[in-house]
Amino acid sequence: MRELFNRIEDEQEVNIEVCLDAKEHQETNPWIFSVFIKYDAHNESEDGLDTFFETKESLIIALEHENIATYVGNRLVGDWSEIYFYALDSKQLDAIADKMLKPTSYIYESNVARDKDWEFFDHNIFPTDLELSFMQSVKIVALLEEEGDNISIPREVEHYASFQTSTQKDRFIQKAEENGFKFKDDISSDEFDHGVALTKEHSVINDELQKVIAPLMDLIKEEHGEYELWSTALQEESE
Repeated sequence: MRELFNRIEDEQEVNIEVCLDAKEHQETNPWIFSVFIKYDAHNESEDGLDTFFETKESLIIALEHENIATYVGNRLVGDWSEIYFYALDSKQLDAIADKMLKPTSYIYESNVARDKDWEFFDHNIFPTDLELSFMQSVKIVALLEEEGDNISIPREVEHYASFQTSTQKDRFIQKAEENGFKFKDDISSDEFDHGVALTKEHSVINDELQKVIAPLMDLIKEEHGEYELWSTALQEESE
């Protein structure tokens, strides 16, 4: 499953497409293959974008044919598109990329290296826990807007966290209350026993969510817990 998100690296925005389930192939694919294509996706015409994305998808199909390589993600950095794969071995990879890209007008380069532990993928492509929560929040907000929610209206928002022990949970609740959250309820499920619901009043626009979630996740991580997202009641314009 492919997902999109942005991050800042060296004061520059990087647009990332990641295959979240890519690590299912880690055990059989110890070689990383990168293809850099010079292309300013931010300043191209619609036709130019369509042509570029067709070229990118054709390259992915060619490399994934007969399980030669697995596509794991794409980073747009400046005017370069960095496309990444992991493969069983280093054979054929450059040749396949050359066959696909030489007939085009793009400037490109490719490289293959051993990365058994997928360190590059973990550090440069896969989202952090905080980035994952922001990606999921975007989907929740989109659903709210589809139902007519005015996301700029402050409202009570429930935030959920889970822990391995009740002691960790209790310490977290105390810290969260000191930081403006209110305890609402203990929760449990088939996945965890020591969960908690907290509330705080705020809007659900992206900037506000990030300001609330980022420090909350820091508190959760201090107690080795997991953030389990948030929910809220619909707030229509008339309210």
